[in-house]
Amino acid sequence: MLISRTPGRNALAFIFVTVLVDMIGLGIIIPVLPDLIMDLTGLALPQAALWGGALAMLYAFMQFVCAPIVGNLSDRFGRRPVLLFALAGFSLDYLIMGLAPYLWVLFIGRILSGVFGATYTTASAFIADISPPDKRGANFGLIGAAFGLGFIIGPVIGGLLGELDHRLPFFAAATLGFANLVYGAIVLPETLSDENRRPFRLFNSNPFGALFQLRQFPIVFGLLGALALFHLGHTSLPAVWAYFGIEQYGWSKLEIGISLGVVGLASAFVQGFLARKAIPALGAKRAALIGFSIAAAAYWGYALAPNSTVLYVVIVLGALAGIGGPALQGIMSNQVPGNMQGALSGATTSLASLMTVVGPGLMTYIFYSFSNQDAAVYFPGAPFALAGVLTVLAVIVIARVIGQKKVMA
Repeated sequence: MLISRTPGRNALAFIFVTVLVDMIGLGIIIPVLPDLIMDLTGLALPQAALWGGALAMLYAFMQFVCAPIVGNLSDRFGRRPVLLFALAGFSLDYLIMGLAPYLWVLFIGRILSGVFGATYTTASAFIADISPPDKRGANFGLIGAAFGLGFIIGPVIGGLLGELDHRLPFFAAATLGFANLVYGAIVLPETLSDENRRPFRLFNSNPFGALFQLRQFPIVFGLLGALALFHLGHTSLPAVWAYFGIEQYGWSKLEIGISLGVVGLASAFVQGFLARKAIPALGAKRAALIGFSIAAAAYWGYALAPNSTVLYVVIVLGALAGIGGPALQGIMSNQVPGNMQGALSGATTSLASLMTVVGPGLMTYIFYSFSNQDAAVYFPGAPFALAGVLTVLAVIVIARVIGQKKVMA
């Protein structure tokens, strides 16, 4: 099969907008999920947080299983059809969750979302297809910028709509997901050439097989260990942010949305603009170390912020950590050949999902333990404190691995 449309200067814009619209849909539901769970179960906030963690864990488990399959399918059949299939599944997921009359229906929605959660995996392979090695780190930052902008727009809209009805954001997300599907069908080109396609093999498409493939690249395999620690800590943010804001600062749904909008705005600036300047200037190795070190400090800032004003300062300064992820992803991408970029994306997504299988349950349990009425020590920021420790360990691993002279940055 020939490439259906030659990617031109607008190819990056195509994938940027596709991920952006998808992330708006994801961000819309965050401010209202605690209220929806409490409405369906009749539980108080700390107990509802445990169910929220269980939903996140199920989503992550399904993505852990399916992400390498999707990555390898995109190496066989191309990026475009796999991405469009994923977008269709997301739309269905939001619709099911919006209509959910019982808690178990939310779990069905999370299963579907995990199965079809291939947007980031395929978008990363798309970027690798069209970017020269020295530009990949900077271009991967565009995906981060799309995530950031999505979290500017999505949570704010979700907070506004949630003040009217906590189910309304789910229907808005379903509509956006369908619009994203139509947009992608019209404008997304195919970027995987015939010579870079490879057979689909089931062994390479199971999550452990996908990771096993990368053992032939020791540097990549070592950096995966650092990513595992980082992603485990990072699960504290989506798992407990809304619950933490309600418990610690008494935020409304709109205030939760606004806080996430500020996170998105700062992240979009760093990953969409600053990362493209900072990574080439600092070098990918130095940018990765600086970015992950800032992330560790930011987690402790979240944990200890005495009020919302201080928290917002930490959000803005902590956004500088956004140069670390694209830099590290660029280093890893440069270690593998073109016909394994989908496999690399699938493996890294699968690894992140594996950590998210464990992380939300751990983080929400810590939040529950330190915030319920029987807590021996009241410290709702405890999950973020743990995230800071894990990220420090990740920095140590990154420093050891990229210190090797044979690392291509």
